[in-house]
Amino acid sequence: MIMTLQLLESMGLYSPVTGIALDPHKLEVEYSPAIGICNTLFVLANANFLGMVTILLCKFYPFPWRTSNTTRCLNLGSYNYLGFAAADEYCTPRVIESLKKYSATTTKLHNELEELAARFVGKPPAILFGMGYVTKSAIIPCLIGKGVLIISDSLNHNSIVNGARGSSAIVRVFQYNSPAHLAEVLREQIAGGQPRTHRPWKKIIVIVEGIYSMEGELCKLPEIIAVSKKYKAYTYLDEAHSIGVVGQSGRGVCGYIAASKEIIQHLKHSCPVHLYATSMSPPAVQQVISAIKVILGEDGSNRGAQKLARICENSNFFRSELKKMGFEFAVVTVAFPVTPLLLARARICISASHTREDLIKALDVISRVGDLMGIKYFPAEPPKIAGADHDKLE
Repeated sequence: MIMTLQLLESMGLYSPVTGIALDPHKLEVEYSPAIGICNTLFVLANANFLGMVTILLCKFYPFPWRTSNTTRCLNLGSYNYLGFAAADEYCTPRVIESLKKYSATTTKLHNELEELAARFVGKPPAILFGMGYVTKSAIIPCLIGKGVLIISDSLNHNSIVNGARGSSAIVRVFQYNSPAHLAEVLREQIAGGQPRTHRPWKKIIVIVEGIYSMEGELCKLPEIIAVSKKYKAYTYLDEAHSIGVVGQSGRGVCGYIAASKEIIQHLKHSCPVHLYATSMSPPAVQQVISAIKVILGEDGSNRGAQKLARICENSNFFRSELKKMGFEFAVVTVAFPVTPLLLARARICISASHTREDLIKALDVISRVGDLMGIKYFPAEPPKIAGADHDKLE
């Protein structure tokens, strides 16, 4: 499907005046049945870390023409955690300039981003890939070979699963986010050794996610690190959903795809994606560079710190309100085969761009739909009566 600028403009995703994307969280969207965009939005909630729930979109038009209906929507389904997807006073001018200056090839911007990413997480070098999925599915086979044991969390992302399968290592699984079961698996595998020969493993690598993308929960990293060190296992941490978001500095749970000079040089000479895939477009690279500099405060403002504080505040508020409503699980949207057949879930991605009014409006819709569909699994908290706490103290 090819979306023209005219279509993007009609959907509120492009401005012919500035030539840049508009705020994706406050769009006037004209739904186009011709390209399968639905006209009715139902939002279901799953109270979880970072306030993640998902969107159920339904009632597709079967007709091959566009309607004149325009509906104002609140975007709760993007990974725009810090709100950099909209026009930004620091990022946007630099992105436009890079579009005029560079062609679609590897440029000095790519080297600058690798150096900046390494500095951001406190590592010597880093390596840049154009897609998160291939970062894991392609790097893991390059780092892990025969005679090595991978112990992977049972709910790791599919990219990690395929990366592990693509390696020549033996793969074992431990229960989701369970340091105790990880220790049990490690003891069993160390005692048994490699299949048939029972020789000791050359290396054991534990793979986890910083924030589990389908669960929205933080990895129990300190406990997992402690268990891994106890049994002399390495730890591979995927920070796809936590880098730039979690922590006061936005540096995620721990690290990034950055390592020693020897590892990075090995990847640059052996990873097929780095050798044969096309580079990220210069404007995309410049956008990432500018966003990191805002987070670091190198744009001369404290907007980065404000964004980090706002995403934390918004997420905590949204999650607590959902729990008060009685939500635990909502079933749809992120479903089989992405999730196990009986463990589908709904997910919303909260952004620093959302205002408190946006979140309250979304919560109201979620609550009404939850009542309509009977999916509030816990009793809702009774509304607070003004003066009740004062009377109780007296």
